[in-house]
Amino acid sequence: MSSLLKVDNELKTKVDSFRERITSEAEDLVANFFPKKLLELDHFLKDPIINIVELKEIHAEINITVPDPILLPNLHDGLEAQNAKKRKLDDVGGDDLMTGTKVFVMPGGMMKSNSNLVDLIEKVKPEIRTLIEKCNTVKMWVQLLIPRIEDGNNFGVSIQEETVAELRTVEGEAASYLDQISRYYITRAKLVSKIAKYPHVEDYRRTVTEIDEKEYISLKIIVSELRNQYVTLHDMILKNIEKIKRPRSSNAEALY
Repeated sequence: MSSLLKVDNELKTKVDSFRERITSEAEDLVANFFPKKLLELDHFLKDPIINIVELKEIHAEINITVPDPILLPNLHDGLEAQNAKKRKLDDVGGDDLMTGTKVFVMPGGMMKSNSNLVDLIEKVKPEIRTLIEKCNTVKMWVQLLIPRIEDGNNFGVSIQEETVAELRTVEGEAASYLDQISRYYITRAKLVSKIAKYPHVEDYRRTVTEIDEKEYISLKIIVSELRNQYVTLHDMILKNIEKIKRPRSSNAEALY
């Protein structure tokens, strides 16, 4: 191989050191970290914070007041209303007798998020990030174990490729959980903006509570899925560890 491609010895030493580090870290993840993490998440699923039965407990008050109705003094029919509107447009510099919707501000200067869900999200997000990072390390380890391409005796290699595919799938699913959280915030923000613009429409307020309840249920499902993915990966790799680490074996002795 050295005659076909010249590799700097110093770089080769650093690359070999990297491979050894990835191997050591990945094997520890599969043997120790994965089972510990699945037990930790299983315990988290029993926490009261994620097992609220009455979803009303997670609702957040929307402190946007309904403004007073617009009053049109001295107007008794549609004709007078049209004439009054015309007089208002003509008399730009005069005093306006018509009262519009009062301008209001958000209490405290900002409409707060649902603190109950924010606290729960801040606990779940690190778990999602951890799964993505650990899967990436184990995936790299398995990929480095794949031998050079040869004709035949590739059953072990197919197992390695299946393992890599499963790890990649778990990574993608975990990343989608982060997207789901982002979509929750932007959807809720749009609804709250609608409430500020149309404070008299009750359906917008109810929709916000529905969105909050849905996100709470989704977060519990996410935690459950994270646990299940640790279980699946741990079980899959342990059952196939021999083929993953030694994908090809010599069958020459068995032929005679």
